[in-house]
Amino acid sequence: MNRIDTTFAKLKSEGRKGLVGFLTVGDPSLEQSERDIRTALDAGVDVLELGVPFSDPTADGPTIQAASFRALQAGVTLNDVLALVGRIRADYETPIVLFGYANLLFRYGYELLCADAAAVGVDGLLVVDLPFEEAGEIRQHMDGAGLHFISLVAPTTPPARQKLILSDAKGFVYYIMVTGVTGARAAVASDIGDHLTELREATDLPIAVGFGVSSGVQAKAAAEHADAVVVGSALISAARDGRLESLVCEIRAALDKE
Repeated sequence: MNRIDTTFAKLKSEGRKGLVGFLTVGDPSLEQSERDIRTALDAGVDVLELGVPFSDPTADGPTIQAASFRALQAGVTLNDVLALVGRIRADYETPIVLFGYANLLFRYGYELLCADAAAVGVDGLLVVDLPFEEAGEIRQHMDGAGLHFISLVAPTTPPARQKLILSDAKGFVYYIMVTGVTGARAAVASDIGDHLTELREATDLPIAVGFGVSSGVQAKAAAEHADAVVVGSALISAARDGRLESLVCEIRAALDKE
């Protein structure tokens, strides 16, 4: 069984909410990035989402854009990302999802990428700019390699399209709480409950909510309606400020608090 499925099943059996933590590989260097990743895992991240540095991260706000730029300036490549995953996998069983853009993956070669990713211990891919209608080519290779294609749903996604996108979804659903790009926000969207009630009619998969969560208070509020929360920009900022461990612990404690 894929580690993503195992982890969410365990969280459900324990009555706990999951924490999906995002960090950009190579920010600001491969060595520091690996230290940050290990810190986040040790502090309580349940699913690790690793950003593959890309020159045009159109779904991302200033914080992740800057992280991607720093990683590219350090010369980090997709091969470096896979090698780092292999080192992390040697010490951790935490599910790992690669977050990337289609251009890089296509250039590497979908079939080769899926084989190489599975070999080092990747569990899923989230290709943020690849529409459902265009995903068949990579998904056929992912299925053969045992990787999950993580599907994205936005507040503006109509019910009929939700059902289409989630008709063959695997792992978990990433629900984008707001329209726009990634980045910390002052508050959690007030209409999340209504949207997730509708979304659960289209899928039995766990739902993780993201785009904006930056504190324990916000994480707990978002998790009230979801199975997990995704925290990215806030972790990147905290890592650069020396607060990564404390922020992950804060969010973990808030999610676990009755």
